[in-house]
Amino acid sequence: MYRRAWTLLVVNAIAMGIWAAITAWYVGRPLIDPDGSFLGPAFVRLPILCFGALFLDLVPRAVWISRGRPARWPELIRDRWRSHWSRERLLLVLLGIACFYVIYVCYRNLKSFLPLVSGRMYDRELHSLDRVLFFGHNPGTVLHQLLGTDFTAHFLSNFYLLFIPMVAIMVTVWLVWSRNLSYGWWFVTSQGIAWTLGTISYYALPTIGPGLEYPYLYNLAHTGTTDLMNSLVNARQGVLWGDGQAQTVAGFASLHTGIGLLWALMVQFTVRNRIIRTAFWVNFGLIVVATLYFGWHYIADDIAGVMIAFISFYVGGLASGQKFDKHGLASHPTTTTSHVPVDR
Repeated sequence: MYRRAWTLLVVNAIAMGIWAAITAWYVGRPLIDPDGSFLGPAFVRLPILCFGALFLDLVPRAVWISRGRPARWPELIRDRWRSHWSRERLLLVLLGIACFYVIYVCYRNLKSFLPLVSGRMYDRELHSLDRVLFFGHNPGTVLHQLLGTDFTAHFLSNFYLLFIPMVAIMVTVWLVWSRNLSYGWWFVTSQGIAWTLGTISYYALPTIGPGLEYPYLYNLAHTGTTDLMNSLVNARQGVLWGDGQAQTVAGFASLHTGIGLLWALMVQFTVRNRIIRTAFWVNFGLIVVATLYFGWHYIADDIAGVMIAFISFYVGGLASGQKFDKHGLASHPTTTTSHVPVDR
């Protein structure tokens, strides 16, 4: 049943790998593991992530249910293994983590190569569009006047910086704990599509973002975001003019916006708890505000990110066997496993 989903996921990973390899050859730079300092190289880190996911599902649950009585742990772990960790779940976790990691690493490399491939930037055009949409004003300046530049800056900065660790956490949660296997395939396939479309958009319309192109417009309190922006500028200059290994500056489209909306859509369609649904929609709204407030992105970047989210969500849903109603406001899976159809 999930052949379309995992085939699309694997093909996506292979295509990204080929694209990254060809681009690396073209610019004369090696492919790198951008997170190689964390838990070692990929061949070490991937098994750790997979076994870590398994451990987090089996052991804490056994400790909680047994109320800390070790004698019951083996029995509870065996029961959970038999009831939850089927071959289909193992395939989802192993293949999902491996393919997503390949896609994400290729995304990071291709983003790093961008200034070596294209010297043409479109910041002036998108900045002019921002001013037209805001009747001659800069969106960031308007938000600074409305929200202030001190407390709000610290709040949005701390919130915005949570995005990076959340990327891996969200993938793991859906692969390991999705109540329906099709939801796990839906999530990871959609994620792969989104990161790929985002990479394509970087090359289609290269920008560095208003905060880096027009820094004088963003006179804010010093926050973690300030330090991050400075480090991104230094890394970009290192790649362009020195022996730097990686840079992560690219504006169009906003994958913060795209991935944030994709999370909200997945929660809306697959999680029953209203509080969690509301939290993820608030998360998406704050991400959009932060992108404009700090000058990470132009309005067009956020709009493109929204479009990437909707496309990825829908295509991933079709590939994983979801059936949407005629208004697209609800869906239901056509299977709970590859052998048990759902008739509703």
